[in-house]
Amino acid sequence: MANFNREEQLRQLHEKRKQTTIAKVEEAIKRLTKSSKAINFNSVAEEAGVSKATLYNHHELKERINFLRNQQEKAFVDSRIKRDESNQNAVIASLKRRIDKLEKKNKEIEKENKRLREIENEKLTEYFREL
Repeated sequence: MANFNREEQLRQLHEKRKQTTIAKVEEAIKRLTKSSKAINFNSVAEEAGVSKATLYNHHELKERINFLRNQQEKAFVDSRIKRDESNQNAVIASLKRRIDKLEKKNKEIEKENKRLREIENEKLTEYFREL
């Protein structure tokens, strides 16, 4: 019992728990990635069964989660831009169809206006002849 070193035993226990926590978090990140779920401190803590404070206190885990979260946000923004571009293309096509329709209607109105002017001119000419 003289060789029993409490401090060393606690150090080993702490290191073992740290490694177990890191392994649990790594597995949680893998599961979240495979299922295409959001990776952030809340989701990783819940999936791994650890507290958020644990994630923030382990520098390497904190950095990894921040990196993955930023990577996902960038991918989300990129997909959003692609969606916005396709929406813009649909809006542009719709507006072009509307412009074509309005131009056609405008030409019809101009023709009708010209026809009515000619009729009015004929009537005026006829009226002045009678005077």
